[in-house]
Amino acid sequence: MSVLKKFVGVLFALVVLVVAGGYLLPSTVHVERNIVIDAPPEQVYALLSDFSAWEGWSPWANLDPDAEMNISGSGLGQTMAWASDNPKVGQGTQTIVALDAPHALTTHLEFGDMGVADATFTLLPQDEQTRVVWSLDSDMREGVSLLAQPINTYFGFLMDSMVGNDYEVGLQNLKNLAEGSASAPLALTGVENS
Repeated sequence: MSVLKKFVGVLFALVVLVVAGGYLLPSTVHVERNIVIDAPPEQVYALLSDFSAWEGWSPWANLDPDAEMNISGSGLGQTMAWASDNPKVGQGTQTIVALDAPHALTTHLEFGDMGVADATFTLLPQDEQTRVVWSLDSDMREGVSLLAQPINTYFGFLMDSMVGNDYEVGLQNLKNLAEGSASAPLALTGVENS
């Protein structure tokens, strides 16, 4: 019986250590990718500043053709809501919260009980081209229950690998569209459409 008690005690201590560690680790996450596009900032900005144009370049646009999408408003405050059974798409809302044409825009994302994040597009003119920097910033504890916070903090370490490829695909799609060489967005690899 004492071996079982020791095992349970060690197991309990490990669980406490993992949970406590989740609260002690940094909770903020930053993911960033960039690309140079052979088009002026104004042209690229037009593809970013209206959610209606995102279908032409978004890395998530073709993952679930049956996803429910709703875009409301325009300009500052424009909101896009989506719902899908595909876990790669999920459900949530994205709202344009800052516009600085043609230099930058920021959106606020809400993923229900999965948390919140802010995505920023920064457009930097380079001669006749534009460098687009797409970044995501999130506090992995914000918008989730107290019990889920330590788990979400650990997921923060995976965020770059989870989102980075999507951002690279999206930026390449944006480049192709802005440069006039795209007929359909590139698909994410390793993802099945539902």
